[in-house]
Amino acid sequence: MKNYKKNRQVVSNLLIEDFASEGKCIGKLEGAVVFVEGNVAPGDVVDVEILSFKKKKFYEARVIKTHSLSEKRAEPFCEYFGTCGGCKWQHIGYKEQLQFKWQQVSDHLHRIAKVPLPEIEPIFPSEKTTFYRNKLEYTFSNLRWFTNEEIAQGVELERNALGFHIPKRFDRILDIEKCFLQPDPSNDIRNQLRTFALSKGFRFYDQKHNVGFVRNVIIRTANTGDVMVIVQFAEPNQEDIDVTMAFLAETFPQITSLQYIINTKGNDSYYDQTAILYAGKPYIEEQMEGLTFRVGPKSFYQTNSDQAYELYKIAREFALLMGNEHVYDLYTGTGTIANFVARQAKAVIGVEYVPEAIEDAKINSAINGIENTRFYAGDMKNVLNEEFIHQNGHPDVVITDPPRAGMDEPVVRTLLNMAPTKIVYVSCNSATQARDLAWLDEKYTVQRVRPVDMFPHTHHVENVVLLEKK
Repeated sequence: MKNYKKNRQVVSNLLIEDFASEGKCIGKLEGAVVFVEGNVAPGDVVDVEILSFKKKKFYEARVIKTHSLSEKRAEPFCEYFGTCGGCKWQHIGYKEQLQFKWQQVSDHLHRIAKVPLPEIEPIFPSEKTTFYRNKLEYTFSNLRWFTNEEIAQGVELERNALGFHIPKRFDRILDIEKCFLQPDPSNDIRNQLRTFALSKGFRFYDQKHNVGFVRNVIIRTANTGDVMVIVQFAEPNQEDIDVTMAFLAETFPQITSLQYIINTKGNDSYYDQTAILYAGKPYIEEQMEGLTFRVGPKSFYQTNSDQAYELYKIAREFALLMGNEHVYDLYTGTGTIANFVARQAKAVIGVEYVPEAIEDAKINSAINGIENTRFYAGDMKNVLNEEFIHQNGHPDVVITDPPRAGMDEPVVRTLLNMAPTKIVYVSCNSATQARDLAWLDEKYTVQRVRPVDMFPHTHHVENVVLLEKK
């Protein structure tokens, strides 16, 4: 039933039928699909406000009232649920989360790839569903987001915040006291740093006008117990920087790598900035199956260490290495997968676009005594030419782990021309993976598929596919 309230189109008593992509849910309205965002779950009956529509084929909507709740629901454990942009599925039971993620992979592969598929194997669950991340970034802001409950108190509230961006509001920050994503001492470091900055009268950053002193803090925790803290400052006030870093060093002796960045740009990205070591080592270390991986301030490392190990074991199992194979590891990053499988292969060749990551990969091989790896930086479609293959050996197995956008068509074409016996495709986006599988169908068949849950309480899912040459 539709009606209008103050020029708003409202649909009453809409049955939420299923999950959709990007963490939304769907209902049906006069034969059209309604994509609903907000605190909804399949089985709920809700009223929604229509935000947009496209030729009556589908609608975008948000929930404004709930009439009845689904049996698939769970009690959210975080006080910021519904306001914070993370952990949007806290209200869904973990078993149901896993089922949808599996279904999402299945739908993408069947509807987009449209290639013959084996039975998709059960999703590998995460043993930890809280405190599983090893990296978080928090933003200082003088534009704190106030919840309805805070506004209702009718008292003067602190306007500075240290926390997460509000969805769709780049300039508003939700102040966070306890986050359930990263283990200790993450919460304590953030809270005490906020208190210290307020006590010193430091100016919290203004995202609208790009002014302020304290800007951002990155906290990385490793399974070895190492802790890295990187503070971004927007002004080169060295005296206050030194005071801040000294406070962190004295208050948290467990920090093994304390660094800072002076970032005067208009955005928080720091990969083009210099990280200055204040105390400790310039890196932290993660361990996996007897291997040690150094993680620098700009290094990529899977943010769920425990599940990264399970993901890589599945990829290695799919590769079924016998010890005499030449393996190419595409999008190798800091060489984590390459070094992880090196002991089971004759040679592993890693290729990555980012030169700094390749240097980290070489270091990771060296500190683990691995001598059968070689790493190259450059654009995949240009690097993987005949001369490169002649120099490094024809690949028997290719492991590829591209970013969310998947592999460019020229890279897929390069893979088809190289024609390895097996391709193990690790993906964080099964939709773009499915597109690439359709291209690879020219020469390959899909033999195995297994999703892996890296990020509980979110819609994100990793997926591993084994392809064999026809």
